[in-house]
Amino acid sequence: MYSLIVKQFIRSKTVMVTTLLILILGVVSILIGDQFLAKQEKAIAEVTRHQQEHIARNVSWIDKEMGLLLYYLRFALINSPGNLTALSIGQRDVNSGIQNVTIRNLEGQRYDTDLYNPTSLQSGNLDFGFVIIYLFPLLVIAFTYDLLSEEKEKGTWRLVAIQSKSVRGYLLKKLSVRALLIFIALLLLFTFATVKLSLAINETLMAFAVLGFLYLVFWLALCFWVVSWQRNSSFNALTLLSVWVVLAILLPASVNNLVANLYPVPEALSTMVKQRDGYHEKWDMAKGPTMDKFFAHYPQFEKYTLPDDDFSWLWYYAMQQMGDDESRQQSEAMREKIMQREKASSTAALFMPTMHAQLLFNDLAGSSLENHMKFLDHTQAFHEKMRMYFYPKIFEGASVNGVDWQQFTPEYFSEKPEINWGQAVLPLLVFIAGFSILAAVNLKKIKVA
Repeated sequence: MYSLIVKQFIRSKTVMVTTLLILILGVVSILIGDQFLAKQEKAIAEVTRHQQEHIARNVSWIDKEMGLLLYYLRFALINSPGNLTALSIGQRDVNSGIQNVTIRNLEGQRYDTDLYNPTSLQSGNLDFGFVIIYLFPLLVIAFTYDLLSEEKEKGTWRLVAIQSKSVRGYLLKKLSVRALLIFIALLLLFTFATVKLSLAINETLMAFAVLGFLYLVFWLALCFWVVSWQRNSSFNALTLLSVWVVLAILLPASVNNLVANLYPVPEALSTMVKQRDGYHEKWDMAKGPTMDKFFAHYPQFEKYTLPDDDFSWLWYYAMQQMGDDESRQQSEAMREKIMQREKASSTAALFMPTMHAQLLFNDLAGSSLENHMKFLDHTQAFHEKMRMYFYPKIFEGASVNGVDWQQFTPEYFSEKPEINWGQAVLPLLVFIAGFSILAAVNLKKIKVA
């Protein structure tokens, strides 16, 4: 019986065409991810080369005044993507992974990003995560919506019921055949991605794969529950497609809009204004208050005295520091609001498998908003480290040629994802168990006629 079910299913041209189509789309998504990595690697190589040339060129032009030289010099910090990022690009398509910062005020530099085509941002990247979350469920629906209704509409259900030891067992066999083909397609794509992208076979890749397979099991359970209602094929198809629209588009968009309204970020503008005012207004103010605040922030620099000249680099960089200090409160408030948005989205995602899978894919791939915020925090620490190295040299009027400028190569930020298996798989397992139980209850009332 089982072999006949397999032959009957795979003999369908529609099944073969749709399976081939999902495989092609999966391969294309992996190649797009590979191109994304190549683009990032090229940008990192160019930044590395440019920083060396940039420093050498400016040092050759400005070889006498350290303060003036450091006004122009930029130092790169790179959030280098891992190979797994190619499978779920996430926030990486809008948030730059490269920060080129000067030792001047920081807040005006941290949130700089690249310019992108708004049309491509609206549609998003066709990465492998997109294929799993949005396209594979459509394949599941196409394979399962007529699992029972097909037999009834063809008039073969009574014959099947008589010949089968258990009609429920027969339906489960049909479902398992479809699930097996879907899982084989997903496994083939994972194998191709592992080879093409040179993915390390580790716990992170395993978590990504397990999450992907469980997500499809959720859709199989959901579809089987709808099939167990014993309605006609048109009703099943329309119902399942409506559920797909709600879960994949409507609910995530609603949550995003709700979170944005619950946690507005007016601090984004006020931070910029405060930072600029904190610096620019100091030109028209007495130097004493500025220096007092600067020395309160950095008591180790009180040994440097302000010269009587109209302009000094000590005073200038003190003004720059005031721009950051006076916008610190708004900056921290903005960060807190952004993290509140992320936490609220993660909480809501526990009840929405599509959103849950998307956020976890991004976490595992190092392309989440949380990863980017940690990168910005590291940028602040990197900026402070560069200040602490150069401030004494500027204030002491050190020789430009006395610094080994070749030591300043781009630095890298990396974060190993923390995998919470319970938090990752439990929501999906709950949904799978729930729909399976509901389907089993309905199948007990199944009608043979």
